[in-house]
Amino acid sequence: MSMVELEKVLIVEGSSDRKKVQGLLNEPVEIICTNGTIGIAKLDELIESLFNKDVYILVDADESGEKLRKQFKREFPEASHLYIDRMYKEVATAPEKHLATVLLGGNIDVHAQFLEKG
Repeated sequence: MSMVELEKVLIVEGSSDRKKVQGLLNEPVEIICTNGTIGIAKLDELIESLFNKDVYILVDADESGEKLRKQFKREFPEASHLYIDRMYKEVATAPEKHLATVLLGGNIDVHAQFLEKG
């Protein structure tokens, strides 16, 4: 049995989301920005490039984020979905400790200093 580790890819909506998440990561993860909505042709191209990778979707807890999430669920059901608490609405404005806990829950390694102590 081969122990080939899958490359991890995190899909977020915007560059501010990418910047926020990047500082929390303690392992190499490719972060892709959709810049909001994504067309079917672009989505198909993206999905093809993600074959054989661990893909995680982390979008805002708002109407546009949910629309994007539904599109990924329909077109790329293999992806894992990570959810921020609705009270934070946006990935970019969610507290680092909360985001770190969400990422860790998705099996993405984060720097220990960002985890909740308790």
